[in-house]
Amino acid sequence: MRAPSGPATQRGAIAWLPTLQAKGRNPLVAQHLRWREPKGKPSTLHLLLLDTSGSMRQGGRLARAKGYAAQVLEQAARAGDHVALLCFGGQGVEVLVPPGPARRAAAVRVQQRGGGGGTPMAQAMAAADNLMAQHRRVRGTLGSANTVLWLLTDGRTLDQPRTPQGADQLVVVDFDDAKVKVGRCADWAVRWGAEYRHGD
Repeated sequence: MRAPSGPATQRGAIAWLPTLQAKGRNPLVAQHLRWREPKGKPSTLHLLLLDTSGSMRQGGRLARAKGYAAQVLEQAARAGDHVALLCFGGQGVEVLVPPGPARRAAAVRVQQRGGGGGTPMAQAMAAADNLMAQHRRVRGTLGSANTVLWLLTDGRTLDQPRTPQGADQLVVVDFDDAKVKVGRCADWAVRWGAEYRHGD
């Protein structure tokens, strides 16, 4: 029996063992066909670390950071990527959006998040490392698994975070717009080999 032409062939090659199991002793018909997943683009996880500390509430920094995060989430949804969002502030580290396919509804959850308190940066980095490792274990079995770590912060913390582990790309988005800047975001970007952006 020939494989059907047209859109069905875009699903990938026929998976013969599951097809024959579905067929059993019956004549082979189209309903028995099972397909291999096509080899598409690698699974990309955009992991956002959003600083919700007290200093981020000053001068509208947190509002701008949430808007920036929402844009990243919406772009990931359009691209068919995966996302995760960690918030870190006075309440500790919270997984606001667990790793999974990007949905535009995640942007709404970001906007509803409040802020205040300290900046547990080191704890957030450790949690991010764990999520990236988990994503690689789960998605890596289905092909390449890329990770992009986005750090959205004003860098106003006494923590000295170590270089994030497991990210293929690092982006530090600096929301420190005070007259006297501490400059930690730019320093981290240099030390980590990350892309540095202003959160304007």
